[in-house]
Amino acid sequence: MSIPTGFLPVLPLKNAVIYPGVGQALRIGREKSILALNKAHENQSWILAIAQKSPDQGQTLAVEDLCTVGTLCKVESIRGTGEMGFQAILRGHQRMKVTDIVLKDQYFQAIAEPLEDIVDIDESTKAALLESLKTQSRQILRFIPSNTEQLDEMIENVDDLGFLSHLCAAHLDVPMRDKQELLENINLKDRVMALLVHMQNFKENLQVQAEIRSKVSSKLGQTQREHILREQLKTIREELGEDDQGAGNNDKYAQRIEEAGMTDEAKKVALTELARLKSISPQSPEYQIISNYLDLLTALPWSKASHEGEIDLEKARQILDDDHYGLQKIKKRILQYLAVMKLKNNNKGNILLFVGPPGVGKTSLGQSIAKALGRQYVRVSLGGVRDEAEIRGHRRTYVGALPGRIISSMKKAGENNPVFVLDEVDKLGRGFQGDPGAALLEVLDPEQNNHFNDHYLEVGYDLSKVFFIATANSLEGIPGPLMDRLEVIEVSGYTTEEKFHIAKNHLLSKQFAEHGIKPEQLEVTDAALHHVISHYTREAGVRELQRKIAALCRAAAEKVIKSADATVVIDTKDLEEILGPERYTAEVAENAAAAGVVTGLAWTPVGGDILFIESTRMPGTGHLMITGQLGDVMKESAQIALSLLRSRLPVINPLVDFSKQDIHIHVPAGAIPKDGPSAGITLLTSLASLFSQRKVDPKLAMTGEITLRGTVMPVGGIKEKVLAAHRAGIERVLLSKRNEKDLIEVPQEIRQSMKFIFVENVNEVLKAALELDVDLMSSIYIQPTALMQPPQQGGLSNN
Repeated sequence: MSIPTGFLPVLPLKNAVIYPGVGQALRIGREKSILALNKAHENQSWILAIAQKSPDQGQTLAVEDLCTVGTLCKVESIRGTGEMGFQAILRGHQRMKVTDIVLKDQYFQAIAEPLEDIVDIDESTKAALLESLKTQSRQILRFIPSNTEQLDEMIENVDDLGFLSHLCAAHLDVPMRDKQELLENINLKDRVMALLVHMQNFKENLQVQAEIRSKVSSKLGQTQREHILREQLKTIREELGEDDQGAGNNDKYAQRIEEAGMTDEAKKVALTELARLKSISPQSPEYQIISNYLDLLTALPWSKASHEGEIDLEKARQILDDDHYGLQKIKKRILQYLAVMKLKNNNKGNILLFVGPPGVGKTSLGQSIAKALGRQYVRVSLGGVRDEAEIRGHRRTYVGALPGRIISSMKKAGENNPVFVLDEVDKLGRGFQGDPGAALLEVLDPEQNNHFNDHYLEVGYDLSKVFFIATANSLEGIPGPLMDRLEVIEVSGYTTEEKFHIAKNHLLSKQFAEHGIKPEQLEVTDAALHHVISHYTREAGVRELQRKIAALCRAAAEKVIKSADATVVIDTKDLEEILGPERYTAEVAENAAAAGVVTGLAWTPVGGDILFIESTRMPGTGHLMITGQLGDVMKESAQIALSLLRSRLPVINPLVDFSKQDIHIHVPAGAIPKDGPSAGITLLTSLASLFSQRKVDPKLAMTGEITLRGTVMPVGGIKEKVLAAHRAGIERVLLSKRNEKDLIEVPQEIRQSMKFIFVENVNEVLKAALELDVDLMSSIYIQPTALMQPPQQGGLSNN
């Protein structure tokens, strides 16, 4: 390594001497020293460390107050600030003799030359001195109470006598004058002999201290011991320059603990941790761990709550109506919940769970509730969470431990009674790290969450004042025990008219603002909005509709800029150029459907939908083929439909011989899995249409399950299915008689615009869909006496 030449920045050392090959940590606060460090940074980190003749000299330090022999050092690292001072680590490289030194630019600069050792001893003497130094070092290290294994191992591995003398001198506790003399002594033998004398004296001093400690410690009580140790620790920190910072932080924590309003249990733990913090050096990694823990404890809102005034139900109703169009049943249930809260004057009760397709406003309902109550709004997305520690936090024994999402969100809220939305609870996973769904049980149980235990916090935290709201797209992914703690409120899709009002009153203004368009600069006609809703979107919510409106705004932005004073109008004729060809038609089928094709209704996690069931026949051996990626339940429904059809076939088509024909049933969109007990009557009608060659009205849709006795069973998801039928242009819907009561959830304008046919058995289904007058007893086509006769040759055997 080349040694720099010319003037070098000088770092005056007040209480230290740096030796070649030895690293030294220094606290630097004087202006001259800081300027010298800055210059060293420009000079490839080289700096000349020279001890002061008198440590009492401060800012008035002059050239003549510095020694003439110092050490050329490399600055390895610097940290700190100008206000708190800097801490630098210097590594000694070469002993230097100063030939010229000046005070220039408010810091010392010097020209120095290397000062090499004079070695006038043979190898045997050198080996003897080396072993003597190692022996003395080992004896001294035994008397030092701290862990010295690393230093002991380092000394044992040194074979260079000159370096070992510097290493021992650097760690030896002797006066500064003696340390400087050892540095200036260039005769290796003389330096080692002087060092051995100092080491012997130091060892004897340590031995006496150890004997005194051993005798006195048995007589001192615990209180006296702690007092002495604290005084010693205080003195050590003062010497290291750490006392001011540590004491200041400790005082701040003590004040924050008193002001936090925490529980007695939490306060006791906080004070215990603060006592531990006072006994640890700020440079210790454990100091930062305890400091982070106290930061969390004192930042949590233990007793701080939002202003809990009188709950104004009229104001809440107005806010809900302003923020959300429709959803009358949900709004009514929320107002009932708020009314109970007002009467009870607390939050204890069922946790609301909003279930519905994406984009129907589940999460934004939580925002409206928070606005109505005047509370903070907090949202945590649980989709894809598979680690229990995400809910309960990590234990502080782990490196990088953090509190769980619940406690972290409470800290962020700053209040102990926010409106807390747990989004997508149905998408919680389960991995080898635990079951986060089970961890939520304590959070959402009103009887347990007043003492929620986070692994990182380690003290109970009261969640009973939090207004929890959960959201989900479906109930299938939610564990049973968790469902038991939730009150399910279904948020179904919107009707076409509701979507129009939402787009007109909410989405347009929102997208105008996001695209920098003023309302007077762009107009989207009502006809264009209706056309977008009916021909470019088919969803339960309004997210796709919002994206289409955003596309309209983007397309109009250039025109708005060109015609700054005129209003740009987007009408129906402009939609194809902006959005492309129409994706959906308003009617289910423009042309008459073929025999064997029937429109069914299905429920999906993203809302209701329509599906087409097709069937055909071909010469074969009586085999039934089912395609379209159907689940076991739908396959069984197809088998039941076929059995029912065969029992009534003599009335439908007496000339068919099943043993000579194969039947193929297909549900299009085969890439999408389909299953569920709601397609029974649709499958039966498709087969009956095929064999009777009667076409089913494409504007007739149906849903319901069947039994082998021919009974039509009720199914779920009626509201979602009817809304999907209305969006698709269906005019008539065929339902089970026992589903008639479910129509009360369907908006009145839809009930009035559609005709509903209620049936109790499959004969009524065939009559309504195909105008087949199948008598209830026609399944017994042959008289009982005829059943014992053998079938005629080539005839049809009835089962």
